[in-house]
Amino acid sequence: MNFNLSQIPERTKQPRTHGLTMVMDKGLSLQEVSNFISIAQPHVDIVKLGFGTSYVTPNLRKKIELYQSNNIPVYFGGTLFEAFLIRNQFDDYIHVCKDYDIKYIEVSDGSITIPHAEKCGYIEKLTKHATVLSEVGSKDAAHIIPPYKWIELMRAELEAGSSYVIAEAREAGNVGIYRGSGEVREGLVQEILTQIPAEKIIWEAPQKVQQLYFLELIGCNVNLGNIAPYEIIPLEAMRIGLRGDTFSLYLDKQ
Repeated sequence: MNFNLSQIPERTKQPRTHGLTMVMDKGLSLQEVSNFISIAQPHVDIVKLGFGTSYVTPNLRKKIELYQSNNIPVYFGGTLFEAFLIRNQFDDYIHVCKDYDIKYIEVSDGSITIPHAEKCGYIEKLTKHATVLSEVGSKDAAHIIPPYKWIELMRAELEAGSSYVIAEAREAGNVGIYRGSGEVREGLVQEILTQIPAEKIIWEAPQKVQQLYFLELIGCNVNLGNIAPYEIIPLEAMRIGLRGDTFSLYLDKQ
Protein backbone atom coordinates (compact mmCIF):
# COMPACT_ATOMS: atom_id res chain seq x y z
CA MET A 1 0.00 0.00 0.00
CA ASN A 2 1.07 3.59 -0.54
CA PHE A 3 0.99 4.72 3.09
CA ASN A 4 0.26 3.53 6.64
CA LEU A 5 -3.29 3.32 7.88
CA SER A 6 -4.40 1.48 11.00
CA GLN A 7 -7.52 -0.70 11.34
CA ILE A 8 -7.33 -2.05 7.82
CA PRO A 9 -8.42 -5.72 7.53
CA GLU A 10 -5.78 -8.15 6.34
CA ARG A 11 -6.22 -9.29 2.76
CA THR A 12 -4.93 -12.67 1.66
CA LYS A 13 -1.72 -12.50 -0.38
CA GLN A 14 -1.27 -13.55 -3.99
CA PRO A 15 -1.35 -16.26 -5.15
CA ARG A 16 -4.59 -16.46 -3.15
CA THR A 17 -6.65 -19.52 -2.39
CA HIS A 18 -9.52 -17.36 -1.14
CA GLY A 19 -10.34 -13.68 -1.23
CA LEU A 20 -10.27 -14.02 -5.01
CA THR A 21 -11.31 -11.36 -7.47
CA MET A 22 -12.31 -12.75 -10.85
CA VAL A 23 -12.60 -10.20 -13.66
CA MET A 24 -14.79 -10.58 -16.72
CA ASP A 25 -13.10 -9.39 -19.91
CA LYS A 26 -15.82 -8.99 -22.54
CA GLY A 27 -13.55 -7.71 -25.30
CA LEU A 28 -10.70 -5.48 -24.08
CA SER A 29 -8.11 -4.54 -26.69
CA LEU A 30 -4.41 -5.35 -26.20
CA GLN A 31 -3.77 -1.74 -25.19
CA GLU A 32 -6.67 -1.81 -22.74
CA VAL A 33 -5.36 -5.06 -21.23
CA SER A 34 -1.93 -3.48 -20.83
CA ASN A 35 -3.43 -0.40 -19.16
CA PHE A 36 -5.63 -2.59 -16.97
CA ILE A 37 -2.69 -4.71 -15.80
CA SER A 38 -0.64 -1.61 -14.96
CA ILE A 39 -3.15 -0.56 -12.31
CA ALA A 40 -5.01 -3.72 -11.29
CA GLN A 41 -2.49 -6.59 -11.33
CA PRO A 42 -2.00 -6.74 -7.51
CA HIS A 43 -5.75 -7.07 -7.01
CA VAL A 44 -6.75 -9.49 -9.79
CA ASP A 45 -6.50 -13.24 -9.36
CA ILE A 46 -8.07 -14.60 -12.51
CA VAL A 47 -9.59 -13.27 -15.73
CA LYS A 48 -12.50 -14.83 -17.59
CA LEU A 49 -12.86 -14.14 -21.29
CA GLY A 50 -16.62 -13.76 -21.09
CA PHE A 51 -19.08 -16.25 -22.60
CA GLY A 52 -17.97 -17.00 -26.21
CA THR A 53 -16.01 -13.81 -26.89
CA SER A 54 -12.72 -15.69 -27.35
CA TYR A 55 -14.01 -17.09 -30.66
CA VAL A 56 -14.29 -13.62 -32.20
CA THR A 57 -11.55 -11.70 -30.32
CA PRO A 58 -8.72 -10.46 -32.58
CA ASN A 59 -5.15 -11.13 -31.39
CA LEU A 60 -6.47 -13.69 -28.91
CA ARG A 61 -3.14 -15.45 -28.41
CA LYS A 62 -1.28 -12.19 -27.77
CA LYS A 63 -3.98 -11.13 -25.34
CA ILE A 64 -3.83 -14.36 -23.35
CA GLU A 65 -0.02 -14.26 -23.31
CA LEU A 66 -0.12 -10.66 -22.04
CA TYR A 67 -2.22 -11.69 -19.05
CA GLN A 68 -0.17 -14.83 -18.41
CA SER A 69 3.17 -12.99 -18.60
CA ASN A 70 1.89 -10.84 -15.73
CA ASN A 71 0.94 -13.89 -13.63
CA ILE A 72 -2.79 -13.49 -14.24
CA PRO A 73 -4.42 -16.81 -15.18
CA VAL A 74 -7.01 -16.67 -17.95
CA TYR A 75 -9.87 -18.99 -18.81
CA PHE A 76 -12.64 -19.20 -21.37
CA GLY A 77 -16.23 -18.50 -20.30
CA GLY A 78 -18.42 -21.51 -19.60
CA THR A 79 -20.64 -20.71 -22.58
CA LEU A 80 -17.74 -21.59 -24.89
CA PHE A 81 -17.37 -24.96 -23.15
CA GLU A 82 -21.08 -25.57 -23.71
CA ALA A 83 -20.82 -24.49 -27.35
CA PHE A 84 -18.12 -27.11 -27.96
CA LEU A 85 -20.00 -29.74 -25.98
CA ILE A 86 -23.33 -29.40 -27.79
CA ARG A 87 -21.45 -29.81 -31.08
CA ASN A 88 -19.82 -33.04 -29.84
CA GLN A 89 -16.40 -31.35 -29.78
CA PHE A 90 -15.32 -32.00 -26.19
CA ASP A 91 -11.89 -33.30 -27.22
CA ASP A 92 -11.46 -30.28 -29.51
CA TYR A 93 -12.11 -28.04 -26.52
CA ILE A 94 -9.35 -29.72 -24.52
CA HIS A 95 -7.03 -29.26 -27.50
CA VAL A 96 -7.88 -25.54 -27.74
CA CYS A 97 -7.20 -25.04 -24.02
CA LYS A 98 -3.85 -26.80 -24.32
CA ASP A 99 -2.97 -24.82 -27.45
CA TYR A 100 -3.50 -21.52 -25.61
CA ASP A 101 -1.85 -22.84 -22.41
CA ILE A 102 -5.06 -22.33 -20.44
CA LYS A 103 -4.62 -23.64 -16.91
CA TYR A 104 -8.19 -23.03 -15.69
CA ILE A 105 -11.33 -24.48 -17.25
CA GLU A 106 -14.94 -23.62 -16.46
CA VAL A 107 -17.56 -26.34 -16.66
CA SER A 108 -21.09 -24.97 -16.84
CA ASP A 109 -24.57 -25.96 -17.91
CA GLY A 110 -26.32 -22.61 -17.84
CA SER A 111 -27.31 -22.63 -21.51
CA ILE A 112 -27.73 -26.34 -22.23
CA THR A 113 -29.06 -29.25 -20.22
CA ILE A 114 -26.42 -31.75 -19.11
CA PRO A 115 -27.39 -34.64 -16.81
CA HIS A 116 -25.59 -33.87 -13.56
CA ALA A 117 -23.72 -37.18 -13.38
CA GLU A 118 -22.43 -36.45 -16.88
CA LYS A 119 -21.38 -32.93 -15.86
CA CYS A 120 -19.45 -34.35 -12.92
CA GLY A 121 -17.83 -36.79 -15.34
CA TYR A 122 -16.56 -33.86 -17.44
CA ILE A 123 -15.23 -32.22 -14.28
CA GLU A 124 -13.32 -35.39 -13.37
CA LYS A 125 -11.84 -35.66 -16.88
CA LEU A 126 -10.81 -32.01 -17.02
CA THR A 127 -9.04 -32.06 -13.65
CA LYS A 128 -6.34 -34.07 -15.45
CA HIS A 129 -5.66 -31.05 -17.66
CA ALA A 130 -6.42 -27.93 -15.60
CA THR A 131 -7.84 -26.41 -12.43
CA VAL A 132 -11.60 -26.73 -12.79
CA LEU A 133 -14.15 -24.12 -11.84
CA SER A 134 -17.73 -25.34 -12.16
CA GLU A 135 -20.71 -23.06 -12.40
CA VAL A 136 -23.99 -23.88 -10.66
CA GLY A 137 -27.26 -22.24 -11.61
CA SER A 138 -29.26 -21.51 -14.74
CA LYS A 139 -29.10 -18.46 -17.00
CA ASP A 140 -32.86 -18.83 -17.43
CA ALA A 141 -34.55 -16.49 -14.94
CA ALA A 142 -37.66 -18.67 -14.99
CA HIS A 143 -35.72 -21.72 -13.84
CA ILE A 144 -35.66 -21.40 -10.03
CA ILE A 145 -33.47 -23.98 -8.29
CA PRO A 146 -34.42 -24.64 -4.63
CA PRO A 147 -31.69 -24.17 -1.99
CA TYR A 148 -31.32 -27.89 -1.19
CA LYS A 149 -30.60 -28.53 -4.87
CA TRP A 150 -27.94 -25.80 -5.06
CA ILE A 151 -26.22 -27.44 -2.09
CA GLU A 152 -26.51 -30.91 -3.59
CA LEU A 153 -25.08 -29.77 -6.95
CA MET A 154 -22.25 -27.76 -5.40
CA ARG A 155 -21.22 -30.57 -3.08
CA ALA A 156 -21.19 -33.14 -5.90
CA GLU A 157 -19.12 -30.89 -8.17
CA LEU A 158 -16.54 -30.19 -5.47
CA GLU A 159 -16.34 -33.92 -4.81
CA ALA A 160 -15.88 -34.52 -8.57
CA GLY A 161 -12.77 -32.33 -8.50
CA SER A 162 -13.82 -28.70 -8.93
CA SER A 163 -11.50 -26.37 -7.03
CA TYR A 164 -14.28 -23.79 -6.76
CA VAL A 165 -17.96 -23.64 -7.54
CA ILE A 166 -19.25 -20.47 -9.15
CA ALA A 167 -22.69 -19.22 -8.12
CA GLU A 168 -24.37 -18.16 -11.38
CA ALA A 169 -25.58 -14.59 -11.89
CA ARG A 170 -24.70 -13.79 -15.53
CA GLU A 171 -22.78 -10.63 -16.37
CA ALA A 172 -25.77 -8.48 -15.40
CA GLY A 173 -26.35 -10.01 -11.95
CA ASN A 174 -30.05 -10.70 -12.44
CA VAL A 175 -30.49 -14.50 -12.36
CA GLY A 176 -29.37 -17.42 -10.20
CA ILE A 177 -28.52 -16.12 -6.73
CA TYR A 178 -30.28 -12.84 -7.55
CA ARG A 179 -33.82 -11.82 -8.40
CA GLY A 180 -34.52 -10.09 -11.70
CA SER A 181 -34.09 -6.74 -9.93
CA GLY A 182 -30.53 -7.68 -8.88
CA GLU A 183 -31.61 -8.18 -5.24
CA VAL A 184 -29.77 -11.00 -3.48
CA ARG A 185 -31.80 -14.12 -2.69
CA GLU A 186 -30.57 -13.90 0.89
CA GLY A 187 -32.26 -17.05 2.18
CA LEU A 188 -30.69 -19.08 -0.63
CA VAL A 189 -27.20 -17.67 -0.03
CA GLN A 190 -27.31 -18.19 3.71
CA GLU A 191 -28.64 -21.74 3.34
CA ILE A 192 -25.83 -22.59 0.89
CA LEU A 193 -23.30 -21.32 3.44
CA THR A 194 -24.58 -23.74 6.09
CA GLN A 195 -23.27 -26.63 3.97
CA ILE A 196 -20.64 -25.34 1.51
CA PRO A 197 -17.41 -23.62 2.72
CA ALA A 198 -17.36 -19.94 1.74
CA GLU A 199 -13.77 -20.19 0.53
CA LYS A 200 -14.87 -22.74 -2.10
CA ILE A 201 -17.55 -20.49 -3.63
CA ILE A 202 -17.01 -17.69 -6.13
CA TRP A 203 -20.06 -15.44 -6.02
CA GLU A 204 -20.74 -13.68 -9.30
CA ALA A 205 -21.39 -10.11 -8.17
CA PRO A 206 -21.16 -7.55 -10.96
CA GLN A 207 -23.18 -4.87 -9.14
CA LYS A 208 -21.76 -2.78 -6.29
CA VAL A 209 -24.73 -3.50 -4.00
CA GLN A 210 -24.15 -7.24 -4.52
CA GLN A 211 -20.44 -6.93 -3.73
CA LEU A 212 -21.30 -5.00 -0.58
CA TYR A 213 -23.75 -7.68 0.54
CA PHE A 214 -21.10 -10.41 0.38
CA LEU A 215 -18.42 -8.26 2.01
CA GLU A 216 -20.72 -7.58 4.94
CA LEU A 217 -21.83 -11.21 5.15
CA ILE A 218 -18.51 -13.05 4.71
CA GLY A 219 -15.78 -10.44 5.09
CA CYS A 220 -13.07 -8.75 3.05
CA ASN A 221 -11.71 -12.09 1.76
CA VAL A 222 -14.87 -13.31 0.09
CA ASN A 223 -14.44 -14.69 -3.46
CA LEU A 224 -16.15 -12.40 -5.98
CA GLY A 225 -16.54 -12.86 -9.73
CA ASN A 226 -17.79 -11.18 -12.91
CA ILE A 227 -16.19 -7.90 -11.83
CA ALA A 228 -15.81 -5.32 -14.59
CA PRO A 229 -12.17 -4.28 -15.26
CA TYR A 230 -12.84 -0.64 -14.33
CA GLU A 231 -14.35 -1.73 -10.99
CA ILE A 232 -11.23 -3.47 -9.61
CA ILE A 233 -9.72 -0.53 -7.71
CA PRO A 234 -13.12 0.60 -6.31
CA LEU A 235 -13.84 -2.99 -5.21
CA GLU A 236 -10.46 -3.38 -3.50
CA ALA A 237 -11.02 -0.09 -1.66
CA MET A 238 -14.47 -1.30 -0.60
CA ARG A 239 -13.03 -4.64 0.55
CA ILE A 240 -10.79 -2.91 3.11
CA GLY A 241 -13.17 -0.20 4.35
CA LEU A 242 -11.98 2.70 2.22
CA ARG A 243 -15.26 3.41 0.47
CA GLY A 244 -18.30 5.01 2.04
CA ASP A 245 -20.31 1.78 1.93
CA THR A 246 -17.83 -0.10 4.17
CA PHE A 247 -16.14 2.86 5.90
CA SER A 248 -17.10 1.87 9.45
CA LEU A 249 -17.07 -1.90 8.92
CA TYR A 250 -13.60 -2.50 10.39
CA LEU A 251 -13.16 0.52 12.66
CA ASP A 252 -12.68 0.02 16.37
CA LYS A 253 -16.15 0.68 17.75
CA GLN A 254 -14.62 2.54 20.73
